[in-house]
Amino acid sequence: MPGSPAYLEAVWSLLARSVVPIPLDPRLTEHERTRILAPLDPTVVVTDAAGLAAVTTPDRGVPRARPMHCTSGTTGTPKGVWSGLLDDHDADALLAEERDLWGFTAADTNLVLSPLYHSAPLRFALGTLLAGGSVTIPGPFDPVAVTAAIERDRPTSMFCVPTHLQRLFAHWDEHGWPDLDCFRLVAHAGAPCPTDLKRRLIEVFPPGSTWEFYGSTEGQFTACRSEEWLERPGTVGRARPGRSLLLDDDGTIWCTVPAHARFSYFNDPQKTAGAWRETPAGPAFTVGDAGRLDDEGYLFLDGRRDDLIISGGVNVYPMEVEQVLGELDGVDDVAVHAEPDPDWGQRVCAVVVGSATPEALDAWARTHLAPPKRPKRYRFTDALPRTLTGKVLRSEL
Repeated sequence: MPGSPAYLEAVWSLLARSVVPIPLDPRLTEHERTRILAPLDPTVVVTDAAGLAAVTTPDRGVPRARPMHCTSGTTGTPKGVWSGLLDDHDADALLAEERDLWGFTAADTNLVLSPLYHSAPLRFALGTLLAGGSVTIPGPFDPVAVTAAIERDRPTSMFCVPTHLQRLFAHWDEHGWPDLDCFRLVAHAGAPCPTDLKRRLIEVFPPGSTWEFYGSTEGQFTACRSEEWLERPGTVGRARPGRSLLLDDDGTIWCTVPAHARFSYFNDPQKTAGAWRETPAGPAFTVGDAGRLDDEGYLFLDGRRDDLIISGGVNVYPMEVEQVLGELDGVDDVAVHAEPDPDWGQRVCAVVVGSATPEALDAWARTHLAPPKRPKRYRFTDALPRTLTGKVLRSEL
């Protein structure tokens, strides 16, 4: 289902009564949706407004869980990130952590720019509603609609990815700028923010209003006021309150989190065990990202997960795309990698061995992959570069 006020009401009412929703991209093909949901075995699948109404009740209490978002991971096999059900103490702590960090109040109006099946926009919207505030949802991202919502509803907060900012600033440069003084909080994440764009963001929004944070579907690591970034360009901030950061010798980032922020991969104890370890500071998790800490505890990312492509703030896992393309007749071997893109940060590209044509590959991708995952360019070769153990050397693609 696309995001809407009814979508938010459904998610809130489900969580309030200990029922866990699994938000999915409405653009997924039937092939992708079936593949994701099969191991999760949901009780009900909602695909239309009637189904949404059927699972919504008047319950509006404190959420007893986190929604179960799905992440493909580097294996390309989707996994549900499961928080379990929270007791009274942990449910209140989860609510308080978001409220205290972002300052949600009944006076807030949250402007929703990203699809609500993503964890970050859903957290910001629900956090605002739980504080007694309101939400405005202009629909699929469009600079004209967003500008109209800013002028009409005077929102106080929004979450965005760098691509949103690039498109909004370009539109406003051409058609005129709205009054942005209504914003007290503009948070961005999801992809690296180009330095020039970051400096302009700080310049055009009210002083002290802009933040960056670093996190994943599994959990949140840091938060950083832009004023801190100006002092340390490139940082994604220090550990959020109640958390601490630890780095292995190879730079792998681990984060300790309080009980209400812990998770497992649904029905996958082996993958869960690999994501967690005990430390003197408590249980810590990793998603495989690498970075470095300065003397004051500010984190600088050296790279996302080895193979992850981030296109317009959307995570694309090469192995998942490779598995789908590899099912097409005429594809003997295939490897997927990223290329820089001025608008989306990165775009998906594929290198193919075999007789399949670009037209056949395009048609197959359109019926089996959501738009962000579809390769934007195909190249053909006689053999893929691989290590002696068979791993594709993506750096050579």
